[in-house]
Amino acid sequence: MTRLFMLLLPIIMTSLAGIGVVVVLTMGLYDWRSILMAAGAGAVLALPITWFVARQVRGA
Repeated sequence: MTRLFMLLLPIIMTSLAGIGVVVVLTMGLYDWRSILMAAGAGAVLALPITWFVARQVRGA
């Protein structure tokens, strides 16, 4: 499962970080701190989500 986790992590992490940046920019927050915080939050949130997805795929 660790191999599957490592394969899925970059895909999910960049997706969630990108979604966070788009949301922040849509709200009109154009400062670097908000953009970096959104990208970082998406990257950190990707860890448990990727673990859950890898478990679900492995179990199926």
